[in-house]
Amino acid sequence: MKTLEKIPEIIQGGMGIGVSNWRLAKAVSKQGQMGVVSGVAIDSVFARRLQLGDTDGSLRRALSNFPCPDMVQRILDAYFIPEGKSAEKPFKLIPMPNLQMRRSCIELMIVANFAEVFLAKEGHNGLVGINYLEKIQLPTLPSLLGSMLANVDCILMGAGIPLAIPGALDKLSCWDTVELNIHVEDNTGHQKFLNRFDPKEFSPGTLPKLTRPKFFAIISSDIAAKSLTRKATGTVDGFIVEDHTAGGHNAPPRKTRKLQSPLQYGQKDIPNIGKIRDLGRPFWLAGGCASPKKLKEATDSGADGIQVGTAFAFCKESGILPDIKQEVLRQCINGKLKVFTDFQASPTGYPFKLVSLKNTITSMDKCRERKRICDLGYLRQLYCRSESEVGYRCPAEPVEKYLRKGGERDETVGKQCLCNGLMATIGLGQTRQDGSELPVVTTGEDFSFIPHIIKDSVTDYSAKDVIDYIKS
Repeated sequence: MKTLEKIPEIIQGGMGIGVSNWRLAKAVSKQGQMGVVSGVAIDSVFARRLQLGDTDGSLRRALSNFPCPDMVQRILDAYFIPEGKSAEKPFKLIPMPNLQMRRSCIELMIVANFAEVFLAKEGHNGLVGINYLEKIQLPTLPSLLGSMLANVDCILMGAGIPLAIPGALDKLSCWDTVELNIHVEDNTGHQKFLNRFDPKEFSPGTLPKLTRPKFFAIISSDIAAKSLTRKATGTVDGFIVEDHTAGGHNAPPRKTRKLQSPLQYGQKDIPNIGKIRDLGRPFWLAGGCASPKKLKEATDSGADGIQVGTAFAFCKESGILPDIKQEVLRQCINGKLKVFTDFQASPTGYPFKLVSLKNTITSMDKCRERKRICDLGYLRQLYCRSESEVGYRCPAEPVEKYLRKGGERDETVGKQCLCNGLMATIGLGQTRQDGSELPVVTTGEDFSFIPHIIKDSVTDYSAKDVIDYIKS
């Protein structure tokens, strides 16, 4: 198992899709903190970068270090376009994940995760982690193997309680076969559905040594921390304790005696830091923590430090398109930026933070008017079609299609295709006959760091500027 020679005070948030790219993680890591890349939909991100021509050669440089050249060549043959695709042509889609994935699909997952971690770790000795979502189960095992082949230091996972992942890391580090229980809706017969993965089937021949990375669970309550400590299949090495003010997906509000309408967060949603501290594991606080004061408060409470997302999301190294970064920062400086929790938008059912950049790049009204298409499929739900067969459906797909698959109409209300929207936010949006996909912008609520980092209305700042401010 890996040992972290120095416990970082700052862990960079693993913001997907592609916001926490290898450039951002590398910049943070080189400053002595933990950089984190996002593993969410990284196979699609990787395939689309190849289709744009890999203009600086970084992806092919990473691929030249992958231990199985034949696997690399198959992926290049399938997706690499030397001069890059023309702007009016759509991206070639990769196969959607399912229980019986093609070998080519699994190979792409392995290689894409390897490349992202390899590039983030290249040329320095700093710490690099990778972030996944428990809600997105089907790509998990091949993705873990790919990141471990690149010697990733830490796996971070949220959006659920990832009890099975620590044990999976133990087995993968020994090249043992791993099984992951897959959640399937409408499973009235309580059948067991497994995703079985034998890493040796994808080995380069002689098995390279794999070191088991640390595992940090992203949680929002002491109850989840206690459950992971007692019931996880292996060691949980630490916790990221996330407040509901953080960006992206949040944990749902705790239930009260009377159903809240509208839903809102309250005192019951504040994590009990004392109980988490008593579990004796390292932990970091997240959500509105990007300041020297918050770092001191965190360490005074017994935490090892903080995780910071939003401040890094809009720095120059992140994957968000520059125009979107500038617009968000301008609206923030002018006092016009509105960040709100949407309890309907995400197909996962989890609350999701959204920003509406009205009359500029995108808006919630335009996103809601989008023609419903589900062609990436990361947030699809598995459901029982029969005793032996599963199907796939997404509340953000065309409504009638969803209803034919046994879904309820109420479940489709307000749902947005986060997969395509977040791809557009990093400049990899699909081109369609009626125009390109609109970006979906998510961020945390706290922008109090802005006056301390942005001076004289110059809205271009670096990851180092963020760290220097927090450590000042």
